[in-house]
Amino acid sequence: MTLEVNTQRVIYIPKGSTNYIVTYLDKNNYDMNSLDKMAIKLLGYPQSGWIDLKETKMAKIEFLYRLTTSKAALKKVTLIPGETYYYFLQDLAKTLNISTVKLFDTYAQKAFKKDGNIIADTYHLPIGMNEIQLIDHLLEITDKKYEKLSNKIFGLYNKEKWYKYVTIASVIQKESASKEEMPLISSVIHNRINKKMKLQMDGTLNYGRNSHMKVTPQMIKNDTSDYNTYKRKGIPSNPVCAIEFEAIKSAIFPTKTNYLYFMKAKDGQSHDFAATYKEHIANIRAVQKYKRAQRTKKTTKKIKKVEKKRIIPKQTIEKSVFKRDLKDLWK
Repeated sequence: MTLEVNTQRVIYIPKGSTNYIVTYLDKNNYDMNSLDKMAIKLLGYPQSGWIDLKETKMAKIEFLYRLTTSKAALKKVTLIPGETYYYFLQDLAKTLNISTVKLFDTYAQKAFKKDGNIIADTYHLPIGMNEIQLIDHLLEITDKKYEKLSNKIFGLYNKEKWYKYVTIASVIQKESASKEEMPLISSVIHNRINKKMKLQMDGTLNYGRNSHMKVTPQMIKNDTSDYNTYKRKGIPSNPVCAIEFEAIKSAIFPTKTNYLYFMKAKDGQSHDFAATYKEHIANIRAVQKYKRAQRTKKTTKKIKKVEKKRIIPKQTIEKSVFKRDLKDLWK
């Protein structure tokens, strides 16, 4: 009787010798034996990583053949720094043609925090992965990267402590205009926390489905979550978004300053920093004055442009009418 194998369509093959791969598959309920090992050696060598078998039921010999010949059909998905899990998971489901509901449910069950569990990066993901495999894969990639960096900096990986830095990093990610600014934004966050001041930062309210919304006074008034740093002291209990490594490094190593305030500069992108409220107000007024001057300048340009419009002289109008009348005589 021909042996039949029931399998996931996409399976993971570890790096290593044929013996190691056969042992791995046997431990994962594929019932491998010495004859299977010999068959694999005759057929070739399995590609390591995630491979697409195309089917979930097949004869054992077909399974062994596909182990050695299958490749991973990949789709590229990018998680942008500052984006939230809410939009990223929807993008994943659409790109890989899987269930959005199952993906969100799996993420909710397995993620350590509400956000920040998947680092901002470009991922090449095998087509055919189910929702559980996909979430496990992405969480594992990030956790290994977090552990590696934490061990390098602190000599250990305390997940709870690490995610406090991830949370600070997520606020930095939302508020910074550039990577160069990140250590300065970090210094403001640390300084305000040390002085037991509220952070009062819009970026913390751009969490989850609010990622793309403009923060309004009404939102600040109505949001009762601990993401609302206008009402609550300290950092939120969950990261606000996905981060890049520069943000978490800045969270751990802020620039040493006495800054407590920052605001959008004249260019509308970078920030002006201040150590006192008086300096902060002066920065606000300077930008307001600059904007008023720019608006006046634009208005003046428009007026001059209108004045420069060519007005056709009366004589020219009469000549053009005279020419048209002559043409009419020959009709």
